[in-house]
Amino acid sequence: MTKVKHKTKENPKLMQRTLSDGRISLYLEYYLGRIQWTDEETGEIKIKHNRKKEVLNLYLLNNARKEVDKRINRETLQLAQEIRFEREQELKNRTLGYRLEKRKMNFLDFYQNYVGRYTKKDIKTLKAALNDFIRFLSAEHPEYGAFVTPAMMTDDLMAEFVEFLQEKHQGEGARTYYMRFKKVVKAAYKDGVLKSFPGEHVVCRIDNKVLRKDVLSADEVTKLISTHYRGENPEIRRAFIFTLYTGVRLVDTRELTYRNIDYSNKRLAFEQSKTAGRSSGSGVVIPLSDQLLKLIGNPPTEEDGTPLPDAKIFSLPSHVMLHKALKNWTARAGITKHVTWHCGRHTFATLILSGGSNIKTVASLLGHSGLEHTQKYVRAVDSLKEAAINSLPQLEI
Repeated sequence: MTKVKHKTKENPKLMQRTLSDGRISLYLEYYLGRIQWTDEETGEIKIKHNRKKEVLNLYLLNNARKEVDKRINRETLQLAQEIRFEREQELKNRTLGYRLEKRKMNFLDFYQNYVGRYTKKDIKTLKAALNDFIRFLSAEHPEYGAFVTPAMMTDDLMAEFVEFLQEKHQGEGARTYYMRFKKVVKAAYKDGVLKSFPGEHVVCRIDNKVLRKDVLSADEVTKLISTHYRGENPEIRRAFIFTLYTGVRLVDTRELTYRNIDYSNKRLAFEQSKTAGRSSGSGVVIPLSDQLLKLIGNPPTEEDGTPLPDAKIFSLPSHVMLHKALKNWTARAGITKHVTWHCGRHTFATLILSGGSNIKTVASLLGHSGLEHTQKYVRAVDSLKEAAINSLPQLEI
């Protein structure tokens, strides 16, 4: 078990207690002096010590055996000690009128520790945002090295980072990474690591109405589907073709089960994980053609023939393997565009719009709550039409 060590004269002291779920909660205990008085009846001298607690919302993992858990504990403890030191200086400044030289705290260490305690699905984006910030510092502020003090975290630095992200990423990417990064900055401010909230009013604006990602043409879709190669993964192939013909995101494709398929009415119904619980329009219903139903297949069965409707439709490997296989597949098909999994969703939208579907129908199929995000596909189709006209031989009159 990890134990907190503290010196006798420390004020506040870093303390710990074990919670019912097994985690060890870290907190600060302040000693604010004592009150002494004499009991009028007995003449006994009585003393009352005045103490106050501050919960840090930092937790150690009990009985950590794995090296990664031990590392998380060390980083959490280091952060707690940094906060304790800072609180001590603030207390001395208030009560004695002075403070010791401020000890440096590394914001990058705080970020790493935050990631180590993070349990939500967007943890990969959170890590990617940190990697982008480190690359940004290396390119624009090499003098900082790997140590970013709270004083270095300013509105100007955040604005520079936004510009870096906008140059590096297209479309929603820049804003997505910035919002995750800003989330950690806000947490550092709330925990007292940062005295202000840098970037609170710095925003990352993008044009949602412009589709900047590559999309496949109808001919390229046909070429891709007809391309086979030795060692291909049939599950990845099946799932990407499914995305091209339904527009379902990868995160939802992974979780689909045969229970989501209504075979009698030929339709797919599911809740989008991106908006589930936060939007009334999170439910999506997509009609399925006979070809798509054949691609999906029937649910597997027990030995006695009992169907297993909760079995997943697609058994997919890690994201790294998915994108590696997709890159290999498109290269074999002679497609030079930058094709990602989300490209399948974009392709679906542009192709059905090109085929004459109206924007409201497309928005419904994609699960958009409004037309704002769908509008970019309309512009993409218009651009494709313009490019097709411009590709005609030069007319000499």
